[in-house]
Amino acid sequence: MSNGILIVDDAAFMRMMIKDVLTKNGFNVTGEAENGIKAIEKYKELQPELTIMDITMPEMDGIQAVKEIRKLNPDARIIMCSAMGQQAMVIEAIQAGAKDFIVKPFQADRIVEAVKKVIG
Repeated sequence: MSNGILIVDDAAFMRMMIKDVLTKNGFNVTGEAENGIKAIEKYKELQPELTIMDITMPEMDGIQAVKEIRKLNPDARIIMCSAMGQQAMVIEAIQAGAKDFIVKPFQADRIVEAVKKVIG
């Protein structure tokens, strides 16, 4: 049994939308967090198979959280998502260790495709 997916986004409705898409497609969502600091705590607690992380959040942004999570687990699988589809953000997220990047507003099938690609 996999350890499921951790969803990190400061907007509750976005977490709910992503969770809805994932559960409808047979994925197990085991946790949610609303900022980078909580994401790191949840990651330690849950050891998820995959983390879907927003970039722009209060307290600690997604890129910083990715760097911290990758210190805990260099093999952590993380997909970034953000409304800011700027090239620099995408590059920074990938350099920080993200495996894929989803731009909001996203299509449900794009989320599923990214998740399948990353966790195979």
